[in-house]
Amino acid sequence: MAEAVCEVGVGRVGRNNGLCIRTENIMEMENLFRLVDHEELFSSRCIWVNGPVIVGAGPAGLATAACLREQGVPFMVLERAECIASLWQKRAYDRLKLHLPKQFCQLPKLAFPEDFPEYPTKKQFIEYLESYAKHFEINPQFNECVQSARYDETSGLWRVKTVSSTAVTRNEVEYICRWLVVATGENAECVMPEIQGLNDFKGDVIHACHYKSGDTFRGKKVLVVGCGNSGMELSLDLCNHHASPSMVVRSSVHVLPREVFGKSTFELAVMMLQWLPLWLVDKILLILAWFLLGNIEKLGLKRPSTGPLELKNTKGKTPVLDIGTLEKIRSGEINVVPGIKRFNNREVELVNGEKLDIDAVVLATGYRSNVPSWLQEGEFFSKNGYPKMPFPHGWKGNAGLYAVGFTKRGLSGASSDAVKIAQDIGQVWKNETKQKKQRTTACHRRCISQF
Repeated sequence: MAEAVCEVGVGRVGRNNGLCIRTENIMEMENLFRLVDHEELFSSRCIWVNGPVIVGAGPAGLATAACLREQGVPFMVLERAECIASLWQKRAYDRLKLHLPKQFCQLPKLAFPEDFPEYPTKKQFIEYLESYAKHFEINPQFNECVQSARYDETSGLWRVKTVSSTAVTRNEVEYICRWLVVATGENAECVMPEIQGLNDFKGDVIHACHYKSGDTFRGKKVLVVGCGNSGMELSLDLCNHHASPSMVVRSSVHVLPREVFGKSTFELAVMMLQWLPLWLVDKILLILAWFLLGNIEKLGLKRPSTGPLELKNTKGKTPVLDIGTLEKIRSGEINVVPGIKRFNNREVELVNGEKLDIDAVVLATGYRSNVPSWLQEGEFFSKNGYPKMPFPHGWKGNAGLYAVGFTKRGLSGASSDAVKIAQDIGQVWKNETKQKKQRTTACHRRCISQF
């Protein structure tokens, strides 16, 4: 099934793998023209999308598009970067691997290649996503940054305004559609903390999204702010490249072994949850962690009072899966320090009064959703950019609005959302079209469709 696109007000029709307008969608087209006539939009480019608009071409957006393709529903994917999965391609460090086994990270309808290792590398995962897009004929509109999206009560349609920039031109486009799928995810924008004196620090300061390899910091004293999976792994990478990292641990953190006697800890937890209550699985995981990793509180890492799985479910805080960082902490090659009080010149003062001379700062302070900056809607999404309804109900809003990739359950959560969204839209699509084979071109003086 091809994406159906029709440009209004510019005298021509865009083409994306073939264009058509179904007779059953004439009502939506009439609503579109009523909207166009009312808003006098002919001074700018307006595009009718005969199907959902998906904002974001990361794994969540690709998974949704693939599932829609299987349902026979046309779609349009908008992506602000010039490539798919820009987080992985542009903002991930070189040594990154999937933290969970590949069977828990594959997208719907297409498994990882059999020759991929259990924990695929960054490069392998990108290759998988590119082959996934090619397999399902997903061709996003790149360099399309969504400025706003709102539901128009008069027409019953979504209006998605974008700005597309190239080396030569800057174009403003408005997409009109019946369904809007928000697939920008939990990691759209990096979090930059406000720390006294940081702007005056004389050394290098970067966010983890710009970190590639510890080789850049060879021989330097580096302060890593954050002790999640990224902070732990960057500290290890710095250590392996002969830098001297100090890792700031401001709060409690669960650290679990990535594997237990050769079996993935995550897989083991999933298996136990089929038979045991969550609180008991948490107890077992902590006992295994103590047996394999020892008492991490002696290393300056205090565990939360809430168990790792319960904390993940209630707060979305992912436990750290150790891949060698604890060994470096024990040997003294990675220094664990408490919270920061202030920066001064090339020095950092900690909350315990200790002062450290440092050459660079890496902010492993995480990411956040950017949905509130562009989606003009207040019922489905909260101010923090996440759906108000908790998992597993946060995938569907009102008036054709959907969210994918906001479950705080990684790629498996995004895949689950994608399947449900495509089935929901597909059911409506099939009921309205009744799977008719006949197609008729809609004639209108302001909208021309061609195959």
